[in-house]
Amino acid sequence: MDVLAGRKTSGYIEGDIRISGFPKKQETFARISGYCEQTDIHSPQVTVHESLIYSAFLRLPKEVNKVEKMVFVDEVMDLVELNNLKNAIVGLPGITGLSTEQRKRLTVAVELVTNPSIIFMDEPTSGLDARAAAIVMRTVRNTVDTGRTVVCTIHQPSIDIFEAFDELLLMKRGGQVIYSGPLGRNSQKIIEYFEAIPGVTKIKEKYNPATWMLEASSIAVEVRLGIDFAEYYKSSNLYQKNKALVKELSTPPPGVKDLYFKTQYSQSTWGQFKSCSWKQQWTYWRSPEYNLVRFFFTIACAVAIGTIFWQIGRKRDNITDLTTIIGAMYAAVLFVGINNCNSVQPLVAIERTVFYREKAAGMYSALPYALAQVIAEIPYVLVQSIIFSLIVYAMVGFEWMTHKFFWFFFVTFFSFLYFTYYGMMIVSITPNHQVAAIFAAAFYSLFNLFSGFFIPRPKIPKWWIWYYWICPVAWTIYGLIVSQYGDIEDTIKVPGMVIDPTIKWYVQHHFGYEQNFIKPIAGVLVGFAAFFAFLYAYCIRTLNFQIR
Repeated sequence: MDVLAGRKTSGYIEGDIRISGFPKKQETFARISGYCEQTDIHSPQVTVHESLIYSAFLRLPKEVNKVEKMVFVDEVMDLVELNNLKNAIVGLPGITGLSTEQRKRLTVAVELVTNPSIIFMDEPTSGLDARAAAIVMRTVRNTVDTGRTVVCTIHQPSIDIFEAFDELLLMKRGGQVIYSGPLGRNSQKIIEYFEAIPGVTKIKEKYNPATWMLEASSIAVEVRLGIDFAEYYKSSNLYQKNKALVKELSTPPPGVKDLYFKTQYSQSTWGQFKSCSWKQQWTYWRSPEYNLVRFFFTIACAVAIGTIFWQIGRKRDNITDLTTIIGAMYAAVLFVGINNCNSVQPLVAIERTVFYREKAAGMYSALPYALAQVIAEIPYVLVQSIIFSLIVYAMVGFEWMTHKFFWFFFVTFFSFLYFTYYGMMIVSITPNHQVAAIFAAAFYSLFNLFSGFFIPRPKIPKWWIWYYWICPVAWTIYGLIVSQYGDIEDTIKVPGMVIDPTIKWYVQHHFGYEQNFIKPIAGVLVGFAAFFAFLYAYCIRTLNFQIR
């Protein structure tokens, strides 16, 4: 079924798939089909109603106006019996939100709201008890009764569920077909087919035909009877009818044109971005465990730095005072930055799983999705940077000058931002957020070592200086030191020097920092944030760690 639906990501595929006699084009086929995965994958922070609105606005044609889309969403909610759960948060499977059965119905609804001609369902009753399975299959039957085709795999169905199907494709181990045809009323057609095989045990009264069918066609029965059910099927009249039908349908009828859409996606790039941004805004707003934790950590870190280095910014008499305050700036930004990097990874990893499903369904391209998530971070990082800058700047005792505070805030904001985007980028190049956390941590030591604080740039060996220039933390420290001390003409006591140099001279000659380099620093910090965001978008589009 994965092959037919175009969702297979591993192995190799042979043969030919045709739609109305024309070779199948996956981009076009995705526009007219739906696929309900066995694992119900949805964004956990949105409601049931919002999930359907999001799917409808991205996948229904542009010609359908907003009012009509909302009407269609309401009709599907009623069809799938989700009205009583309209405002329920989806939540995480088995932890919060909807039950397994409710999530399964939501999966069907999300696909049904796109008005597909055919829907594929991968074991919709998997993991459900008898009552929940019956509810889901009632939903499936309601879907079929609307005139749509449902292709469904099923596992150990009850009598009621089995007889809800119209036709059956039965294969034995190895992928060989042993029956393909109608079930008939009360499964009469398939019972007649297998009972006609010499030696097959007749079905008992009120026995589940699905169970009997599997027992009657098992390998043990084949050995006992000395028969190959696949070969028996190929010699049957049913096979000849199916073969003739396939041959007939493999050729397009006269005058019929292949299905064609002017664009790959239902919505324009801007329309995709608006819908993705809408969902990301709700996702971030309803993620207090993510946002409140990083805000709390930022405040705690800022207060800790401020109390430990209370008003030390006013003390600039000797090299120890200067080194201490530079170390305070370095440690504060690094602590909060690393926390941003680590905390964003689980959120991105969960949403990436949803992205795989939605992208395969042809809802949007990778660029609008990535751009929406990148932009969604900005307001929260902005608030975080304002809180941090005000607390640290006031408590540490830096000079209250407009341009100096602005540069401190600017460097802080883009440092927090590139750390956040760095965490997102690491997730996009690794299979899960556990590996991403390990991979990201491997570079923290390099960031520390080449930051220019422990080893000033003039003392870094020439064969390693290249890494200094590509280390983002080095530019952060450069910007913080230059913005606060690059123009200070006060003298400072330096051991070993007869004449006390100015702070400006010492910063320039000891750390190698030029005061007039502040604007290029600003550009580089913006560049690092943009670079990590670009890599995230590129990798999320190119790499696919989902194995089917």
